[in-house]
Amino acid sequence: MASKIAVVTGANKGLGFSIVKGLCLKFDGVIYLTARDEKRGREAVDKLKALGLHPEFHLLDVSDENSIKDFADYIKTKHGGLDVLVNNAGILESNVYPTYDAAKRNIDINYRSLLSIEKWLYPLLRDGARVVNVSSACGHLSNLKNKKWLEILQKKDLTTKEINEFVEEYLESIRNGTFNKDDFVDEGKHAEHRVSKMAMTALTMVQQRKYQDKNISINAVHPGHVKTDMANGKGDLEADTAAQTILYLILDASPNLKGVFMWHDKKIVDWYDYEGDYFCKDIW
Repeated sequence: MASKIAVVTGANKGLGFSIVKGLCLKFDGVIYLTARDEKRGREAVDKLKALGLHPEFHLLDVSDENSIKDFADYIKTKHGGLDVLVNNAGILESNVYPTYDAAKRNIDINYRSLLSIEKWLYPLLRDGARVVNVSSACGHLSNLKNKKWLEILQKKDLTTKEINEFVEEYLESIRNGTFNKDDFVDEGKHAEHRVSKMAMTALTMVQQRKYQDKNISINAVHPGHVKTDMANGKGDLEADTAAQTILYLILDASPNLKGVFMWHDKKIVDWYDYEGDYFCKDIW
């Protein structure tokens, strides 16, 4: 029988590193620590090997579709399929009101990369596979106040095309100077991050519906405010602690848990509760 295969993106440090470490301790199979920088990725693998753990390294830049395709070809040739995929790679821009280029970079990495990953890696998902998309509190619908998009994103038959239109309309508002802070909570601070993570959470549900006929679980998670470089020294959860919710979804959760948004305390939140108190607050 073929070995089970797990892949974690953006895993050379922070939360991704902790997820790989946790999988090495509990997952019976081959674990790939992937990163866009080969030197940093291999150094991360060496750190885990020093602890007696044995992940594999593979280069993967999620912002480069060719890199995703090359990695998919490698997995298909070497292993034939994939059992666990954690989409963890992500960035946060330093400016609370970013330029168009910075906003586009955030969305390309945090959201649009998932479309390329779906194209190349999802066909390799085996029966019983589990996918976890690492979202955040910024990925909850309560971050949004624009009535038009609230109505569209709450649709039970939402499509990827509509999510893309939401993202593109936001980016166009930055490009042409019509961005409205009142379309978001918290005076529109880091709207690019909120948009990218809301798009990711919405895509999770669209993808689960799309793959409903296959025995695959696709869920999103808010891991908490994690003490990582992205949090600029802030945060209230150690990465190893935050990784536990993701490990739970991979290893222990019921296979019937599909298309949900799980909070860091393992509670399932209602993504459609746009009047809820789930939005991200001063996490930068």
